[in-house]
Amino acid sequence: ATRLCSGLTETTTLGTSASLVWGLALGAAMAPPAAADVPKVVVSVKPLHSLVASVMAGIGEPLLLIKGAASPHSYSLRPSDARALSKAQLVFWIGENLETFLQKPLNSLASRARLVALAEAPGMLLLPTREGGVWEEQHDDQADPDGHDEERHHGQFNPHLWLHPGNAVTIVRTAVTALAGLDPANAAAYLRNGAAVEKRLAALETEVAATLAPVKDQPYLVFHDAYQYFEAHFGTRAVGAITVSPNRAPGAKRLYEIRKKILDSKAVCVFSEPQFEPALVKTVVKSTSAKTAVLDPLGAGERAGPEAYFQLMRGLAGALKNCLLPAG
Repeated sequence: ATRLCSGLTETTTLGTSASLVWGLALGAAMAPPAAADVPKVVVSVKPLHSLVASVMAGIGEPLLLIKGAASPHSYSLRPSDARALSKAQLVFWIGENLETFLQKPLNSLASRARLVALAEAPGMLLLPTREGGVWEEQHDDQADPDGHDEERHHGQFNPHLWLHPGNAVTIVRTAVTALAGLDPANAAAYLRNGAAVEKRLAALETEVAATLAPVKDQPYLVFHDAYQYFEAHFGTRAVGAITVSPNRAPGAKRLYEIRKKILDSKAVCVFSEPQFEPALVKTVVKSTSAKTAVLDPLGAGERAGPEAYFQLMRGLAGALKNCLLPAG
């Protein structure tokens, strides 16, 4: 089986492959998409699917595995998902640190597919998992129903890498290279689409930065540490997370520390997520002045497709601004 798990390495490195593909495509940049069989592409989560769909626009549509408000941390594969993986020629995912449910199915069902683990793509910025204070779980008062510790769950890096605009560009370029390698007849079309998406991403970055400018210094807490890349790039002031692992309910000690952090930091807002029970957020803000709102790192409410990534990023910026902006 041909695999691309390690940074898209096949018979050449990604850098060499990318240069070759992009160079060939440039020579035929104005050629229309070729009439050929559309590659069967599967993508794990909606933000990645959106970017890959943008690259495939006018040629075909990738299949999205995790739809709606389902979480990649606890997703169960359905029979239709298994069938899609068995037919896939190309699979995009972050890697085992995020979509843990996919590890065995990829080996057993998608043995003939090329696998693109985007966390391993050259040029991808990876931020280490945050530790200490309210960024770290308290193991002494929490039970893990699955028997997994935090190191095993999150690994050495934060897997929510698509929330960094630079990483979004890397995802697009990686998708162009992988798709053109699989479907060279449409290489020029993939290149044109990729270049157009990069221009849109640059404009989106400027737009989001302008939205966040009035509230960059306002402290807030999130439900789990899914926004580190967004915070690092745009300079927002997150001061902690209720839980690092969304599958683990925080214990009494953890909740006490979170409430203390809200009071000590004068946190303006505490954010829940549509994928998880919001009751915990209501518990920790009780008797404080902090407001509550929802942040969605996956774009659960957005329609899957090329626009989903852009709506996701605008949604994050808008939710932060609306909750953090001082009254009056």
